[in-house]
Amino acid sequence: MSKSPKKQRLSVYLDPGVMGRLAEHAARRDHSRSLVAEAAIESFLSPDAAERQEAAITKRLDQFDRRMTRMERDIGISVEMFAVFVRFWVATTPALPEPAAQAARAKTRERYDAFVTALGRRLAKGPKLRQEISEDVDGLEGRQDSP
Repeated sequence: MSKSPKKQRLSVYLDPGVMGRLAEHAARRDHSRSLVAEAAIESFLSPDAAERQEAAITKRLDQFDRRMTRMERDIGISVEMFAVFVRFWVATTPALPEPAAQAARAKTRERYDAFVTALGRRLAKGPKLRQEISEDVDGLEGRQDSP
């Protein structure tokens, strides 16, 4: 039976703060300071440590990019929906004579509250408009959608 090679001793000088963090980490993990220091040095000297870190950062950046792309799409849908609604509303709503306009202004708060309530229900239960609109709109590009 062959013996494993004996570990070699290394004396290192550490700043008191670094030594404190090393001691705390070793105590939390119930390991010796030597074992934690050896693992840290091995990780630092490992040729693939930088590659693993770069891969992890790249993965996170890709996730952020996908989220930003979805947000841009959702905001674009919202802006276009609002523009279509305003265009339609302006085109189809005649101006009211003054007595009727006063009565309409009196109902404004009630109608607005009903709108906010309906919007709250829609947001709570869904489906969301962005879920109803296909992400693949290539077949619709040639069609004129404005009124």
